[in-house]
Amino acid sequence: MAGRVSRVLGIDPGLATTGVSILDMEGSNYDPVYCGCIITKKSDPLYIRLVKIFNELSGIIDKYGPDCMAVEELFFSSNTKTAISVGHSRGVLVLAGGLRGLKVYEYTPLEIKQAVVGYGRATKKQIKYMLKAILGVKDDFFPRKDDAWDAMAVSICHANIHKFKDRTSFDKAKKTG
Repeated sequence: MAGRVSRVLGIDPGLATTGVSILDMEGSNYDPVYCGCIITKKSDPLYIRLVKIFNELSGIIDKYGPDCMAVEELFFSSNTKTAISVGHSRGVLVLAGGLRGLKVYEYTPLEIKQAVVGYGRATKKQIKYMLKAILGVKDDFFPRKDDAWDAMAVSICHANIHKFKDRTSFDKAKKTG
């Protein structure tokens, strides 16, 4: 991967607020390009909210041209209604990426926290601290909404995991070649 810039689209899915990030990675260097949210109105019908999510993410994909998409997997809690609404949003987000030819990777909240902080039960405060340290950015780079921070954590998770996978693939090829 060294010498080649790869662009990751990170997604923290939600119906009311979807976090979106764009991260460039070259070897061990990470450059945050974009971090924001897609926000829908609770008063709008479901289909209008889903169309807005789809259209806005499609525009971000078209503008930034990511190489792949990393999405946080659904976390099932006791609130079934919330899980279903997030599932609707997640489906539309994955569809937007798939229609634009992006390979979609999925990570659990535990995997994301481990990849960013080193601890699967990390708090939001710990995640924010590590994101700022890893990326070398100030608080004002990120929007106020946690969803944007979470999306960047998904991008970092993907970058860290695939940097390691690329390295081990190279090592195996080197040994057999």
